[in-house]
Amino acid sequence: MTKPLARLMAALISAIVAWAVLLSLPLLADTPPGDDDPLPVPPLQLDTRVMVFPPLVGQEIQTQSELSPLVEVPPVVDGPGFLPQLLGESASPGLQAEASDEASSAVPSVASQPPDPIILPPVTEIAVTLDWYLNPQHATLLVAREKGMFQRRGLEVTLVTPADPNVPAKLLAAGRTDLVVGRQPQLHLLTDKGVPLVRVATLLSAPVSGLVLRAEHDDEMALEGMKLGFTDADGRDVMLASALAELLGTANGLALVELQDVDYAMLEAMRGKSVDGAMVHHRYLLPRQLADEGVLTRVLPVEELGVPVHDGLILMANRERLNGKREEIHRLVSALEEAALWIVNHPVEAWELLEASEPALADSASREAWKEIMPRLALQPAALDQGRYLRLEHFLFEAGIIEAIRPMDRLAIDIGAPMQ
Repeated sequence: MTKPLARLMAALISAIVAWAVLLSLPLLADTPPGDDDPLPVPPLQLDTRVMVFPPLVGQEIQTQSELSPLVEVPPVVDGPGFLPQLLGESASPGLQAEASDEASSAVPSVASQPPDPIILPPVTEIAVTLDWYLNPQHATLLVAREKGMFQRRGLEVTLVTPADPNVPAKLLAAGRTDLVVGRQPQLHLLTDKGVPLVRVATLLSAPVSGLVLRAEHDDEMALEGMKLGFTDADGRDVMLASALAELLGTANGLALVELQDVDYAMLEAMRGKSVDGAMVHHRYLLPRQLADEGVLTRVLPVEELGVPVHDGLILMANRERLNGKREEIHRLVSALEEAALWIVNHPVEAWELLEASEPALADSASREAWKEIMPRLALQPAALDQGRYLRLEHFLFEAGIIEAIRPMDRLAIDIGAPMQ
């Protein structure tokens, strides 16, 4: 029992001593150091650097709309990828597995529908009945057809040659054709008779009719008693009547000659001397055709025989049916304007095109006529000279050829002008 007690006492004494030392430490710290005191401990210097980061100047916080969009990972496509299919069955399992992994992470191809079929605009068929067989005077119609100017405007234009030059107007009045080619004097005469015609375009802006006489008849004053041919009503009642009134000095000149309707057989009638002369609407074509066969002629232009200047060749529509095809006719006239300008810009190419499209035109007579006809082409087919039509209307009325003066809109219109 002695040893444990001694140990306990020693531990107690140690604790008391330690407690006393601790109590004396504040007193020692407040006591100024003396000469005999040990040297004071220098203060501890910490090697510490304080770094201040600069403010974030000029940076903006991105809004939600400016953040990069989330990219959705496409779903995994089951089945082998393209590499195993390309390598076939001989590919190693490792390559097939790698290819399958690559295919599963690739973006799937987009399946597109085939494009919609191109729907062509509707095509409108228009029948144009000519005044005569195809010849250089119909150049703008032929060029517009051959150069595709009608087709580009959604038109399919058919040119019809009549069996009789007096038939076209009757077909138009009956609604069996859409347009007819004629002459301005013919329009005035038929309108006066109640035929519902109206001019919608001009093909030749100068007269091309004339009185063709055999060369041996060199005295115009000796026409009395001659046999003179004609092809249609306006050639007889308007042009020939006016020419004879001018040449013979009488309004009853038709009664002083022997008239003969030669229809399309004008060339044969002049060649066979069944007529001494004829009023023709192709004064630049027939004389050369006769000259090639040894028949010499001379031509008297109608505008020098008392007939007022007029449109030589026009396009006429049925006035009562015009509204149903007004837009289509406007497009057709626009194509004629394009054709006329192309002909003037390319006269040689234009004639070559005419010969290629209509082999019957490839003769010397048509080539020579082309030089005279081309300058008379109307460059503005839709343009209307109202004064020209009113002057001819009054001339025919005063000559007793027509019974009444018709208003302008009953004779001719500008198809491109707004409707009143």
